[in-house]
Amino acid sequence: MLAPDPAPPTETLARILARPVSAADRERAALHVLDWVGCAAAGALTPPGVALRSWARTLGAGPCRTIGALSLDPRDAALVNGAVGNILEMDDFHRAAIVHPGPVVVPAALAQAQALGAGAEAMLDAVVRGMEAMIRVGRSVGPAHYRHFHTTATCGVFGAAAAAGSLLALNPTQLLDALGNAGTQAAGLWQCRLEDTMSKQLHNGRAAQSGLLAAQLAAHGFTGAHRIFEGPLGFWAGLCPDARRHELTADPDGAWQIHDCSFKPWPACRHTHPLIDAALALKDRVDINRIERLRAVGYRDAIGFCDHATPTTPVEAKFSLQHAAAVVLLRGRPALADFDMGAVRDPDVTALRARVLLVEDPALTARYPQHFGASLEIELDDGSLVVEHRADALGDTECPLTTDALLDKARMLMDASGYSESKISRVIDACLALAHGGPLAAVTSELQ
Repeated sequence: MLAPDPAPPTETLARILARPVSAADRERAALHVLDWVGCAAAGALTPPGVALRSWARTLGAGPCRTIGALSLDPRDAALVNGAVGNILEMDDFHRAAIVHPGPVVVPAALAQAQALGAGAEAMLDAVVRGMEAMIRVGRSVGPAHYRHFHTTATCGVFGAAAAAGSLLALNPTQLLDALGNAGTQAAGLWQCRLEDTMSKQLHNGRAAQSGLLAAQLAAHGFTGAHRIFEGPLGFWAGLCPDARRHELTADPDGAWQIHDCSFKPWPACRHTHPLIDAALALKDRVDINRIERLRAVGYRDAIGFCDHATPTTPVEAKFSLQHAAAVVLLRGRPALADFDMGAVRDPDVTALRARVLLVEDPALTARYPQHFGASLEIELDDGSLVVEHRADALGDTECPLTTDALLDKARMLMDASGYSESKISRVIDACLALAHGGPLAAVTSELQ
C-alpha cells in the first residue's frame, strides 16, 4: 500500500502512476484502443480530418503508422491521431473529470510504442497510466476551469506525458520533469465552441503531441517544474481558481481510473446523452402528432453547453439538447446522419425542435458531474403529461455498454469509414488480442 505521507501532490501522483498494471486492466485498455480506432477512422473522413491528413502529407516520413495510412514522426503521428478521435463526439468519457481520455492518451501511447518497437503489454500499461494521470488532473481542476478551458486538452497533456513516460521507463525524477513540462504547455480555450472552427481537434492533437514531447525531453535530461500543480505560479494557481486539489491524489490505492470511464453510444456531446436515453424510452409511448410542447430538464452545464435551439452546423447539432430530443423522438436510435445538415434542416425535426424548452433542475446540478441525469416531459394535446427520467446515461458504470454493444459500435464506425467486413474483423480481433500479447503491428497495419 501507499502509506500516507506529506509529499507534494505532484510527487504523490508520480508514485501512484508507478503502481503495477494487471491483466484485467490491460483487457480494459484494449477496449479503449478499439473504441479509439473506430472513432478515429470515421473522424478522419470529416472536414477537419481531411484537412489534417492533407497537412500531414506535407511532412517527412517516420516509423509511426497513423489513421489515413500515413507514416510519420512520432510527435506528428500523435498530433494527427490525437486530433481525429474526438470529431464525432463518440469517444470515451470520464464524468467526474469531464475529460475524454482515449483520444489523447491512446495516440500518445501508440506513437511512442511504435517508435520504440514496444510490445502490446507495455503499450496497454501506458494507456492505463496515462488515463490515470489525465483523469486525476481533471477531477482536480474545479468548475471554474471548465467554464473557459477545454479540460480534455488542458488535462490531456499530463495524460500523454504519463503514457509516453511509462513506455520510456522514466525514473521518478524524469517523470516529474515530464509532468512539469507537460503542464506548462496546458492549453485549450472554449471560444472554439462559440464559433464554427476546427480548433477543438487541434486541442486534442496538441495535447497528445506536447505530452509526448515532454516525456521524450525528460528522457534526455531536460528538466521541468516539479511543483507544476501546487506551486504558487503553477497549474492550479494559474488556471483553476476553485481547484479541488485533494482529488489529484485521493484514494491512491484504489482501482485504476480507466475502469470508471464511460463508453459513449451516441454521436453527440455527452451532455445530451441522458436526454437521448429518456427520449428513446418515450418514442413508442407518445404520438408525435399530439405533442404540444416538451421540457428538457437537465443540469446547469448541459444547458450551458448544449442550448442550440436552431443549430446551423453539424457541430451545433451535436451540442443541441433541442435537436437531440426532436431527432430521437422522430427517428429513434440516433445515427451519424441524424446530426448532419440534412437532419438539421428536416422540416419535421425543425418543427419539433422549436417546441423544446430547456429547464435546469438544481437537484440534477447538485449530482453533477458524478452523475449525468436528465428528464424529458412531454405535454400532449389533451393536457396530459408523459415523463421519463434518467439518473445516469447509457455507457456509465451504473448502466454500462455490453462488450457486444461496444464491438457493434466499432463495426458501425469502421463500416461508415469504408472498411471492408474482413478488415473490420481483423481490426477488432487485433485490438482484443493486444491484452493477450498480440502484436501492435496487427492493429496499426490495418489503419486506413
